[in-house]
Amino acid sequence: VQLVESGGGLVQPGGSLRLSCAASGSIFNINGMGWYRQAPGKQRDWVAHITKDGSTNYANSVKDRLTISRNNAKNTLYLQINSLNSEDTAVYYCYADEIKYGRSWGQGTQVTVSS
Repeated sequence: VQLVESGGGLVQPGGSLRLSCAASGSIFNINGMGWYRQAPGKQRDWVAHITKDGSTNYANSVKDRLTISRNNAKNTLYLQINSLNSEDTAVYYCYADEIKYGRSWGQGTQVTVSS
């Protein structure tokens, strides 16, 4: 599976952003998908996960502001981020879990929150 993120950029504090992750390849083998993020100088942290049937889980620190969703017909994963603040500045990576091949990663998309 190949994953390509998009939708990152420079956003003012308090703003919103929707990230996308387009999947191609052996998409029929994908089960769960999700997002991690890595802030400058920090480790990569898990953010959210969605199963093939749409069940979701979020990191406690972000669950009130983030919404993960997926459009299986378009093979695309989304992450809506609201009320952005400086702590959301990070590179956001999507992943896809396949039964046979394990986890695949996208290349990441930069989100910068600044006035």
